[in-house]
Formats: sequence, C-alpha cells, structure tokens
Amino acid sequence: MARGPKKHLKRLRAPKHWMLDKLGGEWAPKPSAGPHKLRECLPLILILRNRLKYALTRREVTMIMMRRHVQVDGKIRTDPTYPAGFMDVVSIAQTNERFRLLYDVKGRFILNKISTKEASFKLLKVVKKAKGAKSSIGRNPFQTGQAGTIPYLVTHDGRTIRYPDPKVKVFDTIKYDIKENKIVDQIKFEIGNVCMVTKGANTGRVGIMVRKEPHPGSFNIVYLKDKRGNEFATREGNVFAIGHGDKPEVKLPRVQGVKKTILEEREEMLKKKGIVVESE
Repeated sequence: MARGPKKHLKRLRAPKHWMLDKLGGEWAPKPSAGPHKLRECLPLILILRNRLKYALTRREVTMIMMRRHVQVDGKIRTDPTYPAGFMDVVSIAQTNERFRLLYDVKGRFILNKISTKEASFKLLKVVKKAKGAKSSIGRNPFQTGQAGTIPYLVTHDGRTIRYPDPKVKVFDTIKYDIKENKIVDQIKFEIGNVCMVTKGANTGRVGIMVRKEPHPGSFNIVYLKDKRGNEFATREGNVFAIGHGDKPEVKLPRVQGVKKTILEEREEMLKKKGIVVESE
C-alpha cells in the first residue's frame, strides 16, 4: 500500500499544455509542492530545457540552477522542478532576460518577454479574505478576544498578506510590488474592466467584462467581450481582472487574447506557406 505523496509522474499523465512528446521517454518531471497546483503550473526544468532551449538534459538544467542564475518573483530558485505559474516573473541574470507566464488563447503557457520596470511587480487575485489569530497570521498584543484578530487575505499564488485595504474583496486583483513586498494598487472585479480567463474552454482569452449573471446555489456566470466584438461566458471563478477599463496593467502576448476561428487559422497558416486560397 502506497504511503505519502507520489514522487513520479508518467509522461502520458502530464498536463497537455506542457506539450511533451509521447515518444520522448516514459517519465515527466513531477513538480515540487509549491504555490501553484500540478496541473496549473510549468516546472522550471521545462522552461529552461523545452521552451528556452538553454539546456539539453535535466543534468544541464540542474547545473544552471545550482549556479543561482534563475529567479522567480525576485527570489533565487535552485529546484529544477519548482512550479512556476500564472503571472509569475522568471528572471535570468546571465542573459538579462525577464519573462511573465501568461496563457495563450489555446490555454497553453507562454513566456512573455517583459521590461525591467514591469518585472518589478505582479498581479495577484484575491481568493480568500478573513481574520485570524493563528501563529501563521499573528495576533494584536494590545487587544483581547475578537478585537485581537488580524485581517489578512490569500492570493492565487499562496501568499498571505496581513492588514490589507478594507476595500479589497474576494475576486479583486491587487498590484503587488515584488521588491518592497507591498500592495501598490487594486483592480476591482467589476463591469467595464479588462479581464483574462484562466480556466475552462476560454483560457487565455481577454475581454471587457460586460455583465454578471448570479446563479444562487450554483456557479455565477460572467460575460466578456473581446476586441473583435465576440462575446463569451465563463464561471466567475475563472476570470482574472488585469486592468482598469480597457487598459491592461501587464504586457499581453502578440494576439492580445483574441481567439480566431478555425477557418481564419487555416487561412493564416496557408498564407505563411505561400499557398493562395480562392474564396468561394
């Protein structure tokens, strides 16, 4: 009988968005326990070896990381299987490169190259807000009872932030300064703000929130409209606010989160190959 967490991961059972080939071996890197879930992360070994092509083997990735060249959110990481996730900033000092992990319109992780200024912050979605007096949260020594509890919030990447602005609610987004470790701005989860979908069939699509549809006892539905005027819907928990109005706070990938139809993708592919398609 198995005891404890599993330490291995078969390649066929790995998330599809890792884009590992079936014939590349029997095993896949098992992400370490960390701020992002197994099926919502991209291990650093896949970033360095499979995406950036800075290494050919796992051993070479380990050598790079043990020389302390790779940082995630401003902290040096030496674990090759450390789970990087949505909105994380991956920095490589030797090449002077910085990337933000975002989704493309097909739900796959994309390494979006960013500037030094943008690498100094990240957007965090508030998933929980409460008051606590646990040892992990702390306690106000000058108060007793309920008054001694400390308000805190938990973000999508596992951070616990004490004494947040009382105006911040669950589903809101905060702009977090990585160097100073403090909140510098907040984005309300409300109609008119630009959002990105982070789960479901519409993962990676970007649009303006048009309306909310409450469903008591079930999942509330949010409707969004992209730049081309296409309207799509998803669950409230799948939506991540990324900017005020129609201006996102982070640099978006080249397609700006707009999903094309199958026919449009086919025409674009044939155009790249130099094949002329006659319209009917």
